Amino acid sequence: MGLYQADEFGDLPIEQSTEFAAVPDSFQRLWTPHRLAYIQDGQQPEEHACPFCLAPAMDDEKALIVARGEHCYVLLNLFPYNSGHLLVCPYRHVATYDQTTPEEVAEMGSLTQTAMRVLSEVAHCDGFNIGMNQGRIAGAGIADHLHQHIVPRWALDSNFFPIIAKTKALPQLLGEVWADVAGAWPKQPQE
Repeated sequence: MGLYQADEFGDLPIEQSTEFAAVPDSFQRLWTPHRLAYIQDGQQPEEHACPFCLAPAMDDEKALIVARGEHCYVLLNLFPYNSGHLLVCPYRHVATYDQTTPEEVAEMGSLTQTAMRVLSEVAHCDGFNIGMNQGRIAGAGIADHLHQHIVPRWALDSNFFPIIAKTKALPQLLGEVWADVAGAWPKQPQE
């Protein structure tokens, strides 16, 4: 088979650890070099290229935006931990929670509550992980634009796959999740 094999789509190399020169482990490594810009020191996108600043100017479906508020918006995470993993972002390019306005804080909270209700309805989840990684050292992929994670959880979402196969299975495509969540989001009254 060789050191690399193509995945089922034939375009992403998977490296088998059993063929390393060092002591093998049970991990397969899926190489995603396009993510390097988000994690490499000094390689954070500049403000003009910030995906959270660019998304609101795009079509909602293309940007995966499920709801827009006055100060903040909600979109699907392009690299989700679980199906339905949402992000709440202020429109303003601010890095940390202490830089937000009272209006942004209030709307982030309100949108988070609505997101939880919508995900409970459409995904029938059993719980949530909600949090913010602020700064590169804290694990923020996009460190200069604040975003809050809302990750739906199910009683059986931690199965043998991540433990034995070191793989996360996502049962629904992003477009399908977007259609479900955006379709169930309460409509704002017209002003």
